Amino acid sequence: MRSIMTGLVAAGVLALGGCAELTPDERLAVGALGGAATGLIAADQLEADDDWRIIAALGGAAAGTVVARNTATNQCAYSRGDGTYYRAPCRR
Repeated sequence: MRSIMTGLVAAGVLALGGCAELTPDERLAVGALGGAATGLIAADQLEADDDWRIIAALGGAAAGTVVARNTATNQCAYSRGDGTYYRAPCRR
């Protein structure tokens, strides 16, 4: 059952990757949700307890948010730490 669920989630994440016409805010949301899902799947595969699942989901959401990027203008979204975000040129 676990491998079926992992396959379904992976297929969903790949399908979202095909959405090229997203606004920067939509990219940010997709990045955060995709990262959180990936962190949660990783914690589930490692059979982590509930505390680590939450930490993995939050860490994945943070990573997904940093990855959210507007390829047309080379702008990235960065978290200020207080729940708000700002856009700036992407750092390498």
